[in-house]
Amino acid sequence: MNLTTEALLDLSHTLAGDYLAKFQYPWEALDGIKDLITSLGPALDPSEYEERSPRVWVHKTASVAPTAFLGAPCIIGPGTEVRHCAFIRGSALVGAGCVVGNSVELKNVILFDGVQTPHYNYVGDSILGFKSHMGAGSITSNVKSDKTLVVVRNGDERLETGRKKFGAILGDHVEVGCNSVLNPGTIVGRNASIYPLSSVRGCVLPDHIRKGSGLMVQREPKD
Repeated sequence: MNLTTEALLDLSHTLAGDYLAKFQYPWEALDGIKDLITSLGPALDPSEYEERSPRVWVHKTASVAPTAFLGAPCIIGPGTEVRHCAFIRGSALVGAGCVVGNSVELKNVILFDGVQTPHYNYVGDSILGFKSHMGAGSITSNVKSDKTLVVVRNGDERLETGRKKFGAILGDHVEVGCNSVLNPGTIVGRNASIYPLSSVRGCVLPDHIRKGSGLMVQREPKD
């Protein structure tokens, strides 16, 4: 499976496009998300974005519930909905038309345009591609139980990331089933789906469906 940034993500659907294009693999960009947001924020058009608190920029068309917490630095894009009790811990770049739902927690993430994390999700040290969707209760697990560095397993290939904290990379148009766990270093290819109640590690092929047993089947082409 091709794990490069170009293969997984359409960079035209995020403010981080130029930044992500610098990296062969998308997880290499995780260390710089905080600095990226801090540099992007002051350059945003003040007629479109307001700085609601220091280093917290929210588009004027975004909807943010009064009970939501927006930690610095973060950017909330146009038309995005941040719902009741959402907890954005910081270093979160959230694109246009996204949903950050009830009791969802975000930390050190890039959410491309159209991403939905609508119900009780945890997304940390991760990148979610264009129009990807995480079902209710699905989470990214970003630290191994033995606290060793995360390795991406791609078939027989092992890629050392050098990172202790790394959740998942979702390609464009990925569907993650309810109450699934994406274990540290999970990579999901474009247009892939994951069954509910799955525990996923390693790579899910693009245009495939990963069933609960771990079996992957080719998705039938759409008419």
